[in-house]
Amino acid sequence: MLQILYIVAFSILLLFAIGNLVRSMIALSHRQVENVPNPVRAIHPELLDRDGNLTQEPLLVVKTLDLDAMRSRLDALYESSPGGDNNL
Repeated sequence: MLQILYIVAFSILLLFAIGNLVRSMIALSHRQVENVPNPVRAIHPELLDRDGNLTQEPLLVVKTLDLDAMRSRLDALYESSPGGDNNL
């Protein structure tokens, strides 16, 4: 008997929660969008020169490599170095 009471109580709470969710969504959909200002596009300060103009110099580009390619490049760099020991 107590289990039926729990099921009824949680069902009522579930209906209240779903009703509140629906009312919130309806209220948000009717809200005026005019109050939201347009987002301002900001330029990163490092792209500007002393006068505030965009720089025309080349920028650093970082490429990502997979682990095997990076490991083979590091191994080649280590083996070509003057103190590189090939016996390790």
